[in-house]
Amino acid sequence: MSMSKDMEKPRKVIGYWMSEKKTQKLNWKEFRNVCREHGFELVKIDLSCPLEDQGPFSVIIHKLTDIIAKAVQGDVQAREIIRHLESYLDSHPEVAVIDPLQNVRKLLERHNTYSIVDRKLQENSGIFIPTFVELTSSDLGTNLQKLRKAGITYPFVCKPSIAHGSKNAHRMAIIFNEEGVKDCFPPCVAQSFVSHNAVLYKIFFVGDEYQIVERPSLKNFYPSDQETIFFDSHEVSKADSTSSLSILDPEDWKKLFESSSVKLPVDDIQSIPDQHPLLTPSPPDSNCIKSLRKVLRETLGMKLLGADLVWELGTGRYAIIDINVYPGYDGYPNFFERLMKCILRTIEERSVKVSKFQTIADNVISMPIQNDACKTTRLRKHSAIASTGSQNTETTKSNWEVNGDTSELAVDKFTSSKAWDGSLSYVVARKGEVNMTADAVAPTGIGEDNFKKLEGQEVDDSGCDTGDSSDEKKKKELMSDSTQSFLKEISNGIKLS
Repeated sequence: MSMSKDMEKPRKVIGYWMSEKKTQKLNWKEFRNVCREHGFELVKIDLSCPLEDQGPFSVIIHKLTDIIAKAVQGDVQAREIIRHLESYLDSHPEVAVIDPLQNVRKLLERHNTYSIVDRKLQENSGIFIPTFVELTSSDLGTNLQKLRKAGITYPFVCKPSIAHGSKNAHRMAIIFNEEGVKDCFPPCVAQSFVSHNAVLYKIFFVGDEYQIVERPSLKNFYPSDQETIFFDSHEVSKADSTSSLSILDPEDWKKLFESSSVKLPVDDIQSIPDQHPLLTPSPPDSNCIKSLRKVLRETLGMKLLGADLVWELGTGRYAIIDINVYPGYDGYPNFFERLMKCILRTIEERSVKVSKFQTIADNVISMPIQNDACKTTRLRKHSAIASTGSQNTETTKSNWEVNGDTSELAVDKFTSSKAWDGSLSYVVARKGEVNMTADAVAPTGIGEDNFKKLEGQEVDDSGCDTGDSSDEKKKKELMSDSTQSFLKEISNGIKLS
């Protein structure tokens, strides 16, 4: 192919940002080759430079959790970086994002994440989140009272509230008794410990696909006078971990049999078969994973996600003990091919949604104000605020996601009765709020000054030639500005509050 033809070919770019450590860990050079095979150029985003100069992007994939966490905590530089990125995405709704920043924010604080998912999991008895509560006080009495009220059992795991943005996010403690509560480090989350025979199941999600990877975990613990144990969860659950906290003691096995009222199969504890069903957790089946994926997708809206599950001894239920943004994917076969498949699907979904969204916008703007197209209507200031005085409405609703913001766009057509100003109106509403009426196509963002200029004036929306008088020109210019303002709002996407 000639150089000139290469120049004419559209530039398809996958923009990405993640730390250098993460890039090396995932062997991003290999992914660059996969991108080329699919006709994409892989470009690392420079967050210190304008994104307009680095695109255009087909999709942006990132792990900005640490920067987002710092921004939430007040870091000025981090806030500026996120502000610029969100501004760019608002201006380019056609750019797909994996994953939307506002969805990532849901996973920054453990208590918030647990609460969101737990409400949905109550419908499924096979998966649960162990009892948890957030501790924010340094007062021992207050914390003890809060633990009792929440029903936290001993031992429990104490975890930092912030799940990202610091090395301390994975430094935890096992509290065995009330005396140990003094070792908690507020703000933190206290979560009842679930015995699971030191086996952890990491569920890696890539879009609609998943992989289960088994890892070592904490051994079984029981209420005792033991002093608090401090540990790093990353160190304990590494694939090659040799932590003493992951080694089951023979006494643990004996306690398991005693607690389950099952007679030991042999006299010697050391001779218990390794694969005895009472001691051997089993990985979740496909139905369990599909149910989990559905819950996580509906509550968190993420495509690159990891969930840590343990098999609760004695019940066979699966406990979610952690949820991670863009996990390491160690042990995920053909990860880059799966990632590319997810990217292609996300780009396609974005293209379809933006196209449909624009069609709705075009239809709303081209709606006639009244059946008699050559009659004039009056623009009323209050009509751009609400038209709830009408009845017999006919409503068309569609759900849209623009750069991760999911809102309901409702186009309400008043078909048989009149609005407050006596005209038939079309209203665009979001989340129960009215944004714009199609009376003279005026968005709420039209501005106070423009409202004063337009209120009480006759506006010709018929498309008929009414002359070129100075007053008429001013009216048309105002209407043009209003329409452009609304189009800009549509192109920027609908934002959730």
